[in-house]
Amino acid sequence: MQNTYQNRQWFYVKRPDGRVSNDHYELRESELDGSLATNEVILRARFISVDPYIRIQQHERNTYDVPHPLGIVQRAGVVGEVVASASPLYQVGDWVSAYSGWQLYARCHHSELTRLDPSAAPVSTALGVLGMPGRTAWFGLTEAGRPRPGDTLLVSGAAGAVGSLVAQFGKRAGCRVIGIAGGAEKCKFLTETLKLDGAIDYRAHKTHEALSAAVQNATGGVDIYFDNVGGPITDAVIPLIKRRARIIICGAISQYDGGLDTPDLGPRFLQHMLFQRATIQGILARDYVNRMDEMLAVVAPWVKSGEIVFQETYVDGFEQLPDALNSLFEGKNIGKLLVRV
Repeated sequence: MQNTYQNRQWFYVKRPDGRVSNDHYELRESELDGSLATNEVILRARFISVDPYIRIQQHERNTYDVPHPLGIVQRAGVVGEVVASASPLYQVGDWVSAYSGWQLYARCHHSELTRLDPSAAPVSTALGVLGMPGRTAWFGLTEAGRPRPGDTLLVSGAAGAVGSLVAQFGKRAGCRVIGIAGGAEKCKFLTETLKLDGAIDYRAHKTHEALSAAVQNATGGVDIYFDNVGGPITDAVIPLIKRRARIIICGAISQYDGGLDTPDLGPRFLQHMLFQRATIQGILARDYVNRMDEMLAVVAPWVKSGEIVFQETYVDGFEQLPDALNSLFEGKNIGKLLVRV
């Protein structure tokens, strides 16, 4: 067992007002003591997750979390290898996932780890289709969306980590699925790779009226709206919902880099909720953590057989983590965005 490990850590040191950047972090190097207490292991990160929720936690007011404290390692999901172990449950070389944050090495109690089987699926999927994004998509659609064969499902952010899975789950449930994404490349991915029934490039429509018309033309009305974006896209969709529509609020990434502490006005859409007797429900992955096995029992075989597309976008280099987080808000990734270290 090594005596020390040369560690690198990104500390969150300044709360951003708008777009996050390297100015809000400090990259620090230190030695991690390799001595372990009973049931501890040292994890070496190989894949580190960047997710929109990280930006939510950086706001000053309470959201569904208290604000992320300044002066500590940025929290995030990680997949890595055990490099030292004083636990009977894990051996050196085991692949695991943990919430150990933006650091190369972490000392963890074995209760903080989840064992991964590289022969069953690529270990990176523990941060994507078989992890938090997959759980969000599966339970958000099946429980809050209640899809029925023949429903029209509209998904915003449909080329992202969660949206691309919602769209595919909706197709398997018998829905007619239309995706909204930014740019021709992403729309081509939706129709040609995911085989959706249509795609709307929101960037091609410069006014509220044009976007609304495009949604109407593509959908003919919306039974289920899975919202990952919020903002002007949602404004264009809500008036087009059908009777008894179900609206799932998963995220509002358009508001995260400056609009959460002072959000845009939104009550104007409430009349449509009344007229159509629709429901609107917010969902969070954490609400279904204890039901993860239910999702894996259904989705993991689809992943293994290749029936589900799980697109991953990689950024290489530990030093790229803040830039990778920033890139989420520029729409550069298709599927799950991961930093490979």
